[in-house]
Amino acid sequence: MRDTRLKELADVLLSHSLDVKPGEKVMVQGQTNTKPLIKELISGIHERGALAFYELADDELMRTWITRAPKEVFTQTNKRKLEENKDIDAFVQIIGEENDAELSGVPAEQFQMAMKEMKPANEFVVQEKKWVLLNYPTKAAAQKAGMPFDDYVDYLLEVCTIDYKKMSQAQTELSTLLDKTKEVRITAEGTDLTFSIENIPSVICAGKRNIPDGEVYTAPIKDSVNGTIRFNTPSPYQGVVFRDITLTFENGKVVRAAADKTEELTKILDSDDGARSIGEFALGLNPVITEPMGDILFDEKIAGSLHLALGQCYDEAKNGNDSTVHWDMVLIQRPEYGGGQVYFDGELIRDNGLFVKEELLALNPEQLN
Repeated sequence: MRDTRLKELADVLLSHSLDVKPGEKVMVQGQTNTKPLIKELISGIHERGALAFYELADDELMRTWITRAPKEVFTQTNKRKLEENKDIDAFVQIIGEENDAELSGVPAEQFQMAMKEMKPANEFVVQEKKWVLLNYPTKAAAQKAGMPFDDYVDYLLEVCTIDYKKMSQAQTELSTLLDKTKEVRITAEGTDLTFSIENIPSVICAGKRNIPDGEVYTAPIKDSVNGTIRFNTPSPYQGVVFRDITLTFENGKVVRAAADKTEELTKILDSDDGARSIGEFALGLNPVITEPMGDILFDEKIAGSLHLALGQCYDEAKNGNDSTVHWDMVLIQRPEYGGGQVYFDGELIRDNGLFVKEELLALNPEQLN
């Protein structure tokens, strides 16, 4: 049975996120279980006079491939994909999670080698093409979120199709303020962290790159991060979920780290020179996303949250940090999660998850809903 809401979602992706034009070549990539949405996208692309292409993926095959492949396989894959990507105008990447731990058995050195060798093709898309990334509702994702499947489907489609134009307009004031700010201070239970964002641009995220969306991000000056931060939401990375991550920074580098899996955390921090530095700072703003889902595409947008990403920075907010790692870690500052404050140049901007500065009140959930 066809779910008409998938057509609505496809319309959001093609019209709002990608602004598909006649004659453009659009690549749709997703797991086999995402076919209902892929079908809607292919139809929508052709209805707009554009050209649709598709690729189907499988996580089990991916695990087998990465685990034993020599470096040359990844190098050649990058070369081939780079040439293919040059000929495509826009990309839709759909994640249809069936087993979040599928890649957990891949040796860390193999995973890191694969990411390093195939990084140029991926970066080319991010930097040069129109693209959007989203999750498809699956039973595995529903289980991780602790929700019945039907409820999860309803929730995901509601979150993905909110009024992103309204959100984008409301984010403008925050972006302007971030661009004027020199120092940020974050306080919460177990947290007191400061860093400079002076002269690093901020970026509005309202459905153009990720669905669901709802954040404004920038990046700290690399060596300016000092203090300690404790993240109070689960942090998945490479198929492993970490809890109670606490990081202490001195002059931009993690000097102490603890979690429920400290040894595994340390290995990731030692991946390369940039893995112990921050590449992104963002405030989460989606009014419908209120609780951790165990999925970073949702969790980094939680209302009243913020996140820092260890590793690679984005070109739009470049701070010079280069790494094969980009790991978002989330701190929720609403009262039920212990509260917390965000200060810009010593002025209180957000208190216990709610913006208090007059020009930012439109970003609070009751205004965005």
